[in-house]
Amino acid sequence: MPKTTLSIPFNNSYANLPSHFFAKVLPTPVKKPELILFNHSLATELGIEFKSDSQAELEAELAQVFSGNSIPQGAEPLAMAYSGHQFGHLNPQLGDGRAILLGEVLIQKQQQPNQQQRFDIQLKGSGRTPFSRGGDGRSPIGPVIREYLVCEAMHALGVSTTRALAAVSSGEPVYRQGVEPGAVFTRVAKSHIRVGTFQFFSLRNDKKAVTLLADHVLQRHYSDIDNRNPERYLEMFRAICRRQAKLICQWMNVGFVHGVMNTDNMLVSGEGIDYGPCAFLESYHPETVFSSIDRQGRYAYGNQAAMAQWNLSRLAECLLFLFDSDEKVAIEKAKTVLDEFAEFYLDNHHLSNSRKLGFNQATSKELVDDILHWLTLNKLDYTLFWHRLGKHLESMSADALLQEFSITDVQQKDDFSAWFTRWQKALDTGNCRSTARVTMQQSNPVFIPRNHRVVEAIEAAEENNFQPLKRLLKALETPYLEQESLADLMLPAKDSERVTRTFCGT
Repeated sequence: MPKTTLSIPFNNSYANLPSHFFAKVLPTPVKKPELILFNHSLATELGIEFKSDSQAELEAELAQVFSGNSIPQGAEPLAMAYSGHQFGHLNPQLGDGRAILLGEVLIQKQQQPNQQQRFDIQLKGSGRTPFSRGGDGRSPIGPVIREYLVCEAMHALGVSTTRALAAVSSGEPVYRQGVEPGAVFTRVAKSHIRVGTFQFFSLRNDKKAVTLLADHVLQRHYSDIDNRNPERYLEMFRAICRRQAKLICQWMNVGFVHGVMNTDNMLVSGEGIDYGPCAFLESYHPETVFSSIDRQGRYAYGNQAAMAQWNLSRLAECLLFLFDSDEKVAIEKAKTVLDEFAEFYLDNHHLSNSRKLGFNQATSKELVDDILHWLTLNKLDYTLFWHRLGKHLESMSADALLQEFSITDVQQKDDFSAWFTRWQKALDTGNCRSTARVTMQQSNPVFIPRNHRVVEAIEAAEENNFQPLKRLLKALETPYLEQESLADLMLPAKDSERVTRTFCGT
């Protein structure tokens, strides 16, 4: 493999766990790697340094490293073992079939100089592993572009998420339903430990491995829990549940539908991961599904909290023996925490919706429920409606907004006007009017990666045109600010552009 002058401060910990936690494997080199995108600001945060003399040399070197053709010093490439419930059906043997963890970096936390944070750097589409299950280990360019866009959009929106470090074209075809250009994606996460990772060892009744993994997670993600606390594993589970509740609230707040909320796609760090057949709402409806493989609506927009709780129940099953030696007592402890998850989620979700209406504290649940019901009946664009509502905050009249969305039904106009009056009165009663505009601006994005724009960027990239991709990324960097030159990216799809089904693409 070519040598590299790229310096990544690897400090690996997962590679020090027993060998049955993973398979050590090198990426399979690609023929002609070319850099599509590189996240320089994230690289700086991770302590990555470059020594190339020119931009062309730097891009060539980045392409070599982040295609897997060149392994930086200190990397310990491995594919992680895990299991998973996929659409409710248990698959005991999954693992990284097309992903390879290069290693981890340990850096100082931003604004907390006395604390450190560990991050994984992982290649996706980097070739076969022992977990490939007959697959080729590669990725078409489409899923790489989609994941890069959604990762960085989520980060800018304030959602806890994995990040995108690089996208590299491979110069090789990938064969799916047809022939597609290949690419490799570099993902950054606080870790890639999943609910399914615990399931892998629990299914094999390997309590020693489950305990070792739990101790690793405690040290890595929940170091504030006292290691001498006899209830530390239950407290870890409680903390994981709270992070997941916050994450789902964030998804709901921006109208995001994950599409494949399997247990192997839930990280114990509380970050969103695996943005395959995902999408953002346009016409608001809780039963909205985009994933082509979710035929029963299991992971519909409105089901995401329930599905997160279901996944967490599977995690609890793996950890019961650590909660208490008496299984009945352990089950009751787990049930208590899972009930807390539901309460914590509902409270936070209501607060998020209240903030979308300009309130800094939870407002009337009826006020929130009524406007969501009205949105459902009128099939309005979720993102655009909230943004426009904030623009009309000071008008003291519902008429302008009704005209903007072409609402002509007399009953629907009357219902909204009555609600609008109640909303205005509630703002005054709660002394929120002076801060409402700022609160709404901070809670209601202008730009999201709309489905048709993502498809547009992918189709252009397949023809080696990356301008639509870069333009969309520019808008998504500041999703809460209007940009006149990018105003067209705010708008919903026309009927002829609408994308109603998304695909995994693996």
